[in-house]
Amino acid sequence: MSVWDDVVGQPDVVATLTAAVRDARALTGAGGDEGGAGASGAMTHAWLLTGPPGSGRSVAARAFAAALQCTDPGEPGCGHCQGCTTALAGTHADVQVVRTERVIISIDEVRPLVQAAQQAPSQGRWRVMLVEDADRMVERTSNVLLKAIEEPPPRTVWVLCAPSPQDVVTTIRSRCRRVGLRVPAAQAVADLLVRRDGVDPTTALIAARAAQSHVGVARRLATNEAVRARRRDVLSIPAQIRGVGDAVLAASDLVERAQAEGRSTTEERDAVERAELLRTLGAEGQRTLPPSLRGQVRQLEEDQKRRATRAQRDVLDRAMVDLLSLYRDVLVVQLGADVELVNTDLAAQVRALAEDSTPEQTVRRMDAIDTARTRLAGNVAPLLAVEAMLVALRPQG
Repeated sequence: MSVWDDVVGQPDVVATLTAAVRDARALTGAGGDEGGAGASGAMTHAWLLTGPPGSGRSVAARAFAAALQCTDPGEPGCGHCQGCTTALAGTHADVQVVRTERVIISIDEVRPLVQAAQQAPSQGRWRVMLVEDADRMVERTSNVLLKAIEEPPPRTVWVLCAPSPQDVVTTIRSRCRRVGLRVPAAQAVADLLVRRDGVDPTTALIAARAAQSHVGVARRLATNEAVRARRRDVLSIPAQIRGVGDAVLAASDLVERAQAEGRSTTEERDAVERAELLRTLGAEGQRTLPPSLRGQVRQLEEDQKRRATRAQRDVLDRAMVDLLSLYRDVLVVQLGADVELVNTDLAAQVRALAEDSTPEQTVRRMDAIDTARTRLAGNVAPLLAVEAMLVALRPQG
């Protein structure tokens, strides 16, 4: 077992990070100045891990953090010592992870991280500050982080994750060593699902292809029938749209389902958080809150609303990615390309759509879906974005 076992299809990334960990171990073991870089130059104080969604950049970042904290005297990243297991589980005192369930990472989330980075590690060799979705930091938030990365304290390592280097502001990007991840092969993802989750090999491969090698999505598809059913419903939409009226109705239904799914993933947590806050404030069971406490409760409610908004957008974006995969398959059939279909279980539907349109129409529909994703990311009202997209999918007379 190793901390790198779940870093699928990234041998070059694993080699780079492993070399850095060895260098970091030599540095701390030597009792030198313990600054930002090791003796061989493989280790540095700030890293930027990039790769498309599903490539495993967060998994690689966590594995890197665990390997840095590994206490096994042999190869670092053993996967079974206390340093490795606690870092992977998110309970290591010297590994701090920041992720957001909102649309952006706020300044208030980053400031405590900068303060914590100034402290010396209490248990491990390094204090590791891991920021997932660093692309969600707006410029003013990045500026708060900049000085901490420019002048790192001894034995502090920053690990940022983002889809691409361009998604991070130049001032941050220029101070980090970049490591690029690629989309793993579907078979590699399927093998992981079989080994780690006990999924049937055939089901695992179908899920890995449908998820386009996104490990997290593939796991949900392989292990949850409800998720597979929702995906089938989304991919059945193009065949149901015969005109503008059908498109408008389908858009309303899709957005309502996304809202319901977003609520289902956040409601229980919202209730627990509210109850915990009221208990902390000594206001549990009170029907009317004192004015001095209302501001804190209101702030929690606003945070929960932002989280629900992101959950809804994530559901809609996933639906759009699935539709893009369907039209990609349609275009493959229309052009006679000798490549595997993403949706192998929907081959008959793909052929029917291919026969009912031209490659030019398919490309225009893919462009419409991509435009809808851009609009959704730009805070356009979800219903308007989805309506425009589905109207563009209707048959052309």
